[in-house]
Amino acid sequence: MKSRDDLDLRRLRMFVTVAEAPSLRVAAEKMFMTQQAASSAIKELERTLGVELFSRTRRSLMLTQAGETLYRGAAALLAGGNQLTAMVQAAGAASIRPYVIGHTPNLAPSEVFTVIEPVVIADPSVPITVRLIFADQIRAELLDGHIDLALRRGIQTPLDLAGTIAGNHELRLAVGSDHPLAQYDRVGLGGLTEYEIVVSVAEPEEDSEYIRMLISICQAAGFEPRLTVSRLRGTPPHTAVIAHPQACTFVTNEPGWLYGNRIRVIDIAESPTMPVQAMWLPHTTSDIRNRIVASLRP
Repeated sequence: MKSRDDLDLRRLRMFVTVAEAPSLRVAAEKMFMTQQAASSAIKELERTLGVELFSRTRRSLMLTQAGETLYRGAAALLAGGNQLTAMVQAAGAASIRPYVIGHTPNLAPSEVFTVIEPVVIADPSVPITVRLIFADQIRAELLDGHIDLALRRGIQTPLDLAGTIAGNHELRLAVGSDHPLAQYDRVGLGGLTEYEIVVSVAEPEEDSEYIRMLISICQAAGFEPRLTVSRLRGTPPHTAVIAHPQACTFVTNEPGWLYGNRIRVIDIAESPTMPVQAMWLPHTTSDIRNRIVASLRP
């Protein structure tokens, strides 16, 4: 068996195409090659790795356990190769490509700035672009090279990505001005039992880890939260209580009045926190990312 260093990225790309296609014939057509040539390329990859990647039948190819493992890691590895190519091309270009950071709506741009502030202060000439993305888009945006770093609320890094905790922010409560809790400066989590809690995602599955963490905070306080889903996308989380005045929502804004005194942000007595997670492609290097991550260490 050859060493693992002999993995051919061209054949790996073919493998991904075959794994994602409904049949070998369709995969071969996508790669503008004969079905026999595609089959030979996959068999050569299997010989290189010393394992069977597909279980073959007359009508289809099914990934084996080894094939599933390779498929999970292949996308990030191929994306890393594309990123390296872009970095090499940029190194010889006159203009410098911006380092693009995507963040989910439950992170305010000001909170993103606290993560990158040490790098910006150390070298204001570093080109950095910050833009909004949604949690269900993070993996695709990283793999496609549209962003270099993703920031979201969470702690679990997907198996084919790399990441670290970038900090913690204190949770507070946002309510509409006519909500019964708007008269208080501080409330305990136990005081939320009779109110709906609105979460700002298009679907509950879209940012499921964030929602699970919010539910866990409520359960630790002794109650099961009644969740209402806001269908707004791209607006700050506190705006959800305008459309759902009977509900409250968790935010990380400073306490006080917002939106023309129509929304009040209240401290929570238990001072719960929500982590910020940074994620990027494995098998890649970045001086800017290294500096950002280094600045997060205590």
